[in-house]
Amino acid sequence: MTETVTHPLDHAPAYDCRQAFAEELIALAREDDRVVVVCNDSVGSSNLAGFRAEFPDRLINVGIAEQNMVGVGAGLANAGLVPFVSAAGPFLTGRALEQIKADCAYSGHKVVLCGQSPGMAYGELGPTHHSVEDLSWLRAVADLAVVVPTDRAQTRAAVRWAYAHDGPSYLRIPRVKVPDVIPADAPFSQGRALTLREGNDVTLVAVGTLVPRALIAADRLAAEGISARVLNTPFVDPLDETAILRAAAETGAVLTAEEATVSGGLGAAVASLTGQHAPVPLRLLGVSGFAPTYSAEGLLEHFGLTADAIHRAACELLRLRSSAS
Repeated sequence: MTETVTHPLDHAPAYDCRQAFAEELIALAREDDRVVVVCNDSVGSSNLAGFRAEFPDRLINVGIAEQNMVGVGAGLANAGLVPFVSAAGPFLTGRALEQIKADCAYSGHKVVLCGQSPGMAYGELGPTHHSVEDLSWLRAVADLAVVVPTDRAQTRAAVRWAYAHDGPSYLRIPRVKVPDVIPADAPFSQGRALTLREGNDVTLVAVGTLVPRALIAADRLAAEGISARVLNTPFVDPLDETAILRAAAETGAVLTAEEATVSGGLGAAVASLTGQHAPVPLRLLGVSGFAPTYSAEGLLEHFGLTADAIHRAACELLRLRSSAS
């Protein structure tokens, strides 16, 4: 059965992208003394110990005060600095949403919001520590770029892009370990998707930790004669509408996969876009409801966010399309 078939990515080395984030941040700080960090007593969980050691006067720890943290970041940006505001995703977005909206986006300040350990990375700590609503909340905020890098190379590229971007942005930094799947020389441009695999029968649109799983699923589909296109959309907002509409038209079926709630995140964005401009059979994979007590990997399995589940959902989607035609 498909579930018993292994894949090279199953055994590839996997990495915590917070390390790549921290290394790139330090490199930027060496190049530009305007780069500063604001955090909420999260030096350890944000992997900022190295930054603090090298630039002790450029890290501001406000304590457990997320609203103040974002406000301080906006003030520093207004003063001409380039603040990276770093905290665990659920607390950065859940507690400081008003400040993100008013102080950063509405005011147009160049603040890089860094949501650490997003999705269900905190596992057994439960829904209070899971950041699955962040994409839905922040997509609703105007003039705020929402970025979900996948692996180490794309995390580095996202940090560099946010530093150069003239406006506020939110970076969702993965903690769940992932293998390197994005080519090191892959372009990283605002609102642009990457086609990681060509295909004509169905399109798999994935972000973050779900990208390696989508690639494995595509290989398993190929073994059954099904040609799956894999789109990586690191920009959830602005979305690459051209690539998604073209894929929908050329493959005739679209499946989205994200470690986030399906209410308002990547899947909702793709559904809204295709529903208005290129209606095709569609399946949204993500988190639904509050999570039970499991490990991070166990929760991905619980919510059907594994390579096997993506493979099964794609097959079901194609059967639905066939029966409707």
